[in-house]
Amino acid sequence: MSKKKGLSLEEKRSRMMEIFFETKDVFQLKDIEKIAPKSKGITPMSVKDVLQSLVDDNMVDCERVGTSNYYWAFPSKALHARKRKLEELQKQHSDTKQKKTVLQQAVEKAKTGRQDTAEREHLQKELQALREEQAQLKTELEKYKECDPEVVEEIKKSNMVAKDAVTRWTDNVFAIKSWAKRKFSFDDSRLDKAFGIPEDFDYMD
Repeated sequence: MSKKKGLSLEEKRSRMMEIFFETKDVFQLKDIEKIAPKSKGITPMSVKDVLQSLVDDNMVDCERVGTSNYYWAFPSKALHARKRKLEELQKQHSDTKQKKTVLQQAVEKAKTGRQDTAEREHLQKELQALREEQAQLKTELEKYKECDPEVVEEIKKSNMVAKDAVTRWTDNVFAIKSWAKRKFSFDDSRLDKAFGIPEDFDYMD
């Protein structure tokens, strides 16, 4: 019989936030260490680390009174935090979209037949950087998916727009390769080598 899989860090964080949101109370660490394992299934040894990670991310407030630390978090603050994060992600998406537009224009210009290897290599690096940025944004979204489904859905839609832009850019690269093959009778391997295109270059999943 297989062992029951433990909670991930994000699941623990989400469940601990539920404690604050459901009770709307102020707690000491010892209180959380009693409540979290019983009501939310968070292992006792991880309670302190999970709570500290929420404090570090400004999702839970902490105030020292005398010799004790007190912790609290209210839904209104969490909503504002998610809105700020959404605005940040939307700005990043807007910047990425703008970069892709510039790259698309560069590709259209390259279709005129100019064989500028250095420029093609630069564009390839830019495309890779954009893909890595998109992957980072996707990872960031995953961290917040359990906090606010509606906000996450909006961000996912924006992410799809960015993915479509990358797909169109990839279409352009293949179009350029096809044109070069017809005009100069080059094979794929020679074109890839000349323009610095990786062998596994393809559309994103």
